[in-house]
Amino acid sequence: MKDYFIQYLSMTMERRTVLKRIGGVGAAAALAGCSVQEQGNGGSDGGTASGDGSSSGSNGGSQQSSGTATAWYQLQDSEIPARKDAMETFTSETEFAVEGSDISNMEKKTTSAIPAGQGPEIFEWAHDWVGDYYQREFVVDQSDELSVSLDQFTDAAASAVQFDDAVVGLPHSAETVTLIYNTDIVDEPPETIDDMVSVMEEYHDPSSSQYGLAAPFDPYFTSGWIQAFGGYYFDPEQDPALGLDADEAVEGLQFALDTLRPYMPDDPNYEPQAATFSEGNAAFAVNGPWYLATLNQSDVNYEVATFPAIDGGEVTPYTGISMWYFADAMNEGGADATAARNFVEWFATNEDHATRLAEEQGAIPVLDSLVGSDELPDHVQTYSQTVSQGIPMPTDPRMNKVWSPLENALIEAFNGDASAEDALTTAAEEIRSNWE
Repeated sequence: MKDYFIQYLSMTMERRTVLKRIGGVGAAAALAGCSVQEQGNGGSDGGTASGDGSSSGSNGGSQQSSGTATAWYQLQDSEIPARKDAMETFTSETEFAVEGSDISNMEKKTTSAIPAGQGPEIFEWAHDWVGDYYQREFVVDQSDELSVSLDQFTDAAASAVQFDDAVVGLPHSAETVTLIYNTDIVDEPPETIDDMVSVMEEYHDPSSSQYGLAAPFDPYFTSGWIQAFGGYYFDPEQDPALGLDADEAVEGLQFALDTLRPYMPDDPNYEPQAATFSEGNAAFAVNGPWYLATLNQSDVNYEVATFPAIDGGEVTPYTGISMWYFADAMNEGGADATAARNFVEWFATNEDHATRLAEEQGAIPVLDSLVGSDELPDHVQTYSQTVSQGIPMPTDPRMNKVWSPLENALIEAFNGDASAEDALTTAAEEIRSNWE
């Protein structure tokens, strides 16, 4: 779910590279053949293709359909097969086609292509763009066109896809970050932060490329610690709305610097931190459900746990809802818009597909019919517990001005170039200036 997100999710969320982070109506009646393609998009950001451009359909790929939906997404390689299967299943069961493209920089591509009339009908990302993109008219209200009720989803998921009473997409999964541990190093999940520190202290040996913890140090991944003692980044319901430079937020960042930073690799970015754990060189990791697809292809034996207890607070990470957005091209109506809407409805409400993503990729279902099911994998149930104690990312458009200054502040603090207080104060001043 790393904009700046986004710069932050393109950096943090491997799944949208990574996203985001990063969930129709059962299948429509099966009709004549259709095509599904996955291809790169040669747009301004050099969007990359993960697919082979193949076509499939019940009529042998004859490309006959009632409409072709253009869909953009940003996935890691391990997620591509399930996405292709989903598109192929949908097209084989309906009269519609889906043309999918894996995009390398979703924010750059959507903000340049959509205003120029060159965007897709639908694109996938986390919910924190909802307010900003709706106000900029990049996404559109489809509430009067949908045949899916938002009552099918959790309250948080249903709320995430709405802004000013407009429904600008449909949710398909939740995400957050939580603790992961290497079971060849750690016998059982730590109950307290002191337990965790004891294990990290014993294993940590940078000279042997061994680390206690591998966790990207950016606004999304660090949110749980900064917000652990009552601090917050931005909350339009509070006064002041920006809480970065409050004592509680400074305390949270200082806690992370004092307690966790000493046991981490020296590069705060997503890729080196994630690789350290997936290569078996860290006792603990903090990462999201999208990361499990990578771990499942590695030799690491791992388990997922909730965050340990800390004195005087509770680890409270940001949570996100992965969703399909209805882009401005939907306003043109016609067969392609109908195909896109039907695909999104199918994708968001198909229980079999949601269950597969839970089992293979750790995706957290947001369909009420699946939430809390004992049949879901244990790691998905654990992530769900962490989601319940987290805070949904704000959809207020002002939030987009928070990410980049905060990212820079955290890097400075991580590298020892600024104190926790100075880093957050500088970030807050820049954000307030940008708002003006």
